[in-house]
Amino acid sequence: MPAPLRTPYAVVDVDVLDRNVVAMAASARARGLDLRPHAKTHKCAEIARRQLASGAVGLTVATAGEAEAMADAGCADLFVAYPLWVDADRGARLRELADRVALRVGVESVEGAEALARHAGPVDVVVEVDSGHHRTGVAPEDSGAVAVAAARAGLRVRGVFTFPGHGYGPGSAPRAASDELAALGLAAAVVRAAGVEIDVVSGGSTPTAPLTSGELTEMRPGVYVVNDAQQWELGTCGPDAIAFTVAASVVSRRPGRVVLDAGSKALGADRPDWTTGSGRLLDVAGARIVALSEHHATVTWPDGEPPALGAVLRVVPNHVCAAVNLVDELVVTSGGDVVDRWAVAARGANS
Repeated sequence: MPAPLRTPYAVVDVDVLDRNVVAMAASARARGLDLRPHAKTHKCAEIARRQLASGAVGLTVATAGEAEAMADAGCADLFVAYPLWVDADRGARLRELADRVALRVGVESVEGAEALARHAGPVDVVVEVDSGHHRTGVAPEDSGAVAVAAARAGLRVRGVFTFPGHGYGPGSAPRAASDELAALGLAAAVVRAAGVEIDVVSGGSTPTAPLTSGELTEMRPGVYVVNDAQQWELGTCGPDAIAFTVAASVVSRRPGRVVLDAGSKALGADRPDWTTGSGRLLDVAGARIVALSEHHATVTWPDGEPPALGAVLRVVPNHVCAAVNLVDELVVTSGGDVVDRWAVAARGANS
C-alpha cells in the first residue's frame, strides 16, 4: 500500500501535462524544428517517455547524472547542454553513456574541449554561444576557434547552441528570440567558414519557444511540460496549462492572510525581482506568497473569508525545476483523483 498523502506533497495533473506535451510537439513539428525538451525540469522517466512518444527526437539534460537517469529510462538520444569540466571519473561515465546512447556534450572553451577529449574520447560536441544571457558560452565570432580546437582534439563537432535566458522577464521574449537567432546564425557561419561542417543549430526556452524559427534546427524548452508561476506571470501560459502544484495545508489564518505548511523546502526559494511573490495559488488568482521560510508560506488573501485551518490548497511555485528536485515522487492525478505516483528518478543528480 502506498503511504498516505500528507502535505506538503508535489502533484502532477496528467491531463494538463499531456495537453502541454502534445501542443509543444505539434508546434515544433509545424515549424520543421526538432524538439529536444530539457529533462532537468521534471527529472522523471514517465514524463520523459511521454515527450518521446509525442515526437521529441531526444532529451536535453544538464549533468552526466541526469543523462544516466534518462538513459536508464530508455532515452536513446541525449544532449548534455552544459560546458562540463571533465576529469577521469566523469570522462569514464561519458564514455559509458556514449556506448549506450547517441550522446552530445556542450563545449565553450579550448581547454574544456581538450579535457573532454582527453578523458572521454571522441564524443560528439556542440559549441555553446552567448546570445545575450551572459552566463556561459563564447561570443559568436569566437565560436570557430573553439570548434577547430575541439576537432583537432578528436571530438566530432556537430553544431552550435545557446540558451536565450534573458527572455525571462516581462516583455523580454521577443528581443531574446531575436538575439538568439542572430547569435546562432553568426556562430554557424563562423564555424563553417573555419572549415568545420555542422548540422545542428540549437536553441530555445519556454518563454521564447513560440518565436523560435529561422536557421535553428532544434528547440530545447523545458518548463512548458508542467509550467510554473514564472511562466504564468510572463504570460507564457495561463493557469489552465499549469500541471505541477504543491499541495499545502492551512496552518494559520487571520483576515487577509493565511500561512501554509509548504515553505522553501517544498517550493524552492527562487524569487526573481520581476515576480509579484514567491508563488501563487492555482485556484485563487489574486493570492500571493509574500513571505517564505523553510516550512512556512505566508499568503495574502484577496477579498473574502480565508479558508479554514486544515484546508488543502494548490500552490504554484515560481520555479518548477527547483521544486521538483526537492521531492522523491510526484503524485499523479486525473480528474482530481490520484491515479499513480512517479519517482523523480534524477533527483539530486547534480554531477
